[in-house]
Amino acid sequence: MKSVTVIAAVAGLGLGGLVGASTFFAWPLLDRTTVAAPPSHPVFSEVEWPYPSDEWGKGKAFRCVAADCGAEVNLYVRAKIGFCNCKTGVADDAELDRLSDFRLMGEKLSVLGPGHPINVAWMKGRSRAYAIADPYRARNSALAIAFNDRCDAIVATAVVAHDRPAAIEPGVIEFLNSKTVVHWAEITLGL
Repeated sequence: MKSVTVIAAVAGLGLGGLVGASTFFAWPLLDRTTVAAPPSHPVFSEVEWPYPSDEWGKGKAFRCVAADCGAEVNLYVRAKIGFCNCKTGVADDAELDRLSDFRLMGEKLSVLGPGHPINVAWMKGRSRAYAIADPYRARNSALAIAFNDRCDAIVATAVVAHDRPAAIEPGVIEFLNSKTVVHWAEITLGL
């Protein structure tokens, strides 16, 4: 009887170890929010501006569907005339935060890291990633992007339907450098 108990105990421990090991190694595979790699040239389509008018007026809104961007991306772009630091432009994260349209991103934001310089046409600016922590929405993230021409800023907000905004940032910057956005910026800034 003793040998049967020992064999059962060893088999139980072995089976438990096997279950534990498979759980440990399979755990990363249980995250079902994997994002397809974004294409090298995402396709943004213009949509109607979804927000009520405020002191900055309406801007331009664009959407890139998951099939074209790896996840749905909603991009909102608008001008803030005379609101940028005329001497330094959008040179640091404090200026980017001051210019950003945080209301478009949601109420509960957390910074994912420091911002970094970007270029859009002849303008220089910054981009910074945020996580949106809203218990009533799916996991989203956002990019706050601002660039300027003298004292005038163009502010872009990209809301991404996953928690890794860095994956889509190159495509968003590429679209901001497109004829569609640059031409709109020239007209809006009176250039």
